[in-house]
Amino acid sequence: MKGCLEFHYGAALGEPSAPEAVTFKNVRNLLPHLQKADSLLRSHQENGMEGAGWLLLPYESPSRILEIASHLASMSDVIQIGIGGSALGNLMLHNALLPPYWNDSAHNLSRPRFYMADNVDPEENKSIWDNVDPQNTALIVVSKSGTTAETMANFLFFWNKLKERLGAEEAAKRTVVITDPEKGVLRAFAQETGCFVLPIPKGVGGRYSVLSSVGLLSAASLGIDIESLLAGAREMSDFLAAAQNIEENPAWIISALAWLHAKRERNMLVFMPYIDRLSMLSEWFAQLWGESLGKEGRGSTPIKALGTIDQHSQLQLYTEGPDDKLFMFLNVQDVKDDFEIPKGDEKSLLPLSYLFGQSMHKLRSAEELSTASALVKAGCPVLWLQIPTLDPFYLGAVLFLLEYVTALTGLIMEINPFNQPGVEQGKRYTYGLMGREGFDEEKQEVNSFSKVLSSRIITVPFCEK
Repeated sequence: MKGCLEFHYGAALGEPSAPEAVTFKNVRNLLPHLQKADSLLRSHQENGMEGAGWLLLPYESPSRILEIASHLASMSDVIQIGIGGSALGNLMLHNALLPPYWNDSAHNLSRPRFYMADNVDPEENKSIWDNVDPQNTALIVVSKSGTTAETMANFLFFWNKLKERLGAEEAAKRTVVITDPEKGVLRAFAQETGCFVLPIPKGVGGRYSVLSSVGLLSAASLGIDIESLLAGAREMSDFLAAAQNIEENPAWIISALAWLHAKRERNMLVFMPYIDRLSMLSEWFAQLWGESLGKEGRGSTPIKALGTIDQHSQLQLYTEGPDDKLFMFLNVQDVKDDFEIPKGDEKSLLPLSYLFGQSMHKLRSAEELSTASALVKAGCPVLWLQIPTLDPFYLGAVLFLLEYVTALTGLIMEINPFNQPGVEQGKRYTYGLMGREGFDEEKQEVNSFSKVLSSRIITVPFCEK
């Protein structure tokens, strides 16, 4: 029997007598809005809500994904090409569920090394190619439209490198396209070359795609138990659907508190796990939260943090800076490979004797609780999410919860949590500057704005010695 996920939220509530306090009465008053938003999400198939297809992902069979993953697992190297939600989810899963320094030990585990080509960086791409074995390398390219400029530029580089080394037919046998189920450049490419192809399910946007083929294929090829990951997400989905009492539904509580604190000008959410293996979870959540909610002059700004590191870089601001943040800690109760802190025999080390024989995880847990307590003492609102251990099942549950909370928060804020018009504008400008047909007007706009950007310039001359 699995343990329990716990959510503690008392420290995000204020005293009812305090002015501008967020109280549980305020949370209860939002219940009709939460129920309406929840019903809207759950009935997405009937109402045609674009972007809510991710709700079905925990219930999809991963059999085809596992079949292709078994082929990739025989390779020495896998390169995935994608950006944003087509990259962060993969990096997060690998960071959380694989041993640290994976590429140094992967071959000892008879699994491929993994490289992510996400940014437009020629030096990075060349370095990746120089480090792989071209004779035994596979490519995964992810783009729903097949027109994402960054992804397709990187893909053209790696595809042509692989094709030059192996020939077109053999290169196609090492390439997997993850794209729109019916149309687009990559769908046509797959039909032309005969490479492997997996669909991005309808209604699933990039930042909500981690539990689809986008995130699961590379994870499975490296040995992550994606069936357990989906099982955790499925159990969380079922629990949230059944929990119609606000005091039992963590998604409703988190969404309500995020909205209520934002209304009181605490419109930043600091997400702070305390394990290195969850550092990329903060990165992934920042995209999910920020891109979903930052619209129409409204939203909540995500802040990525990692304990204990950021106690020494951000905590001063959090405790004594402006009262404009809500905090969410993610605590993992038990970890693998814990060890006792050794005793120091030297006299100079005696002041450290309080650490001798203590476990490293106990110290880290004490640091996390101490940081949360310091924030509570400073009057900051704190949420505490706790899982028994970090494994595929519990991570799947956490991922689905965070996705659900994000979508629900957008709906009670009366914004669309599934589009990204601000991102699309930047894409259109890039197309114009790069000469894509049909984007001449966007090119003219960029040129006019660039004049504003360069209207005042300070030049600092450097003289060679």
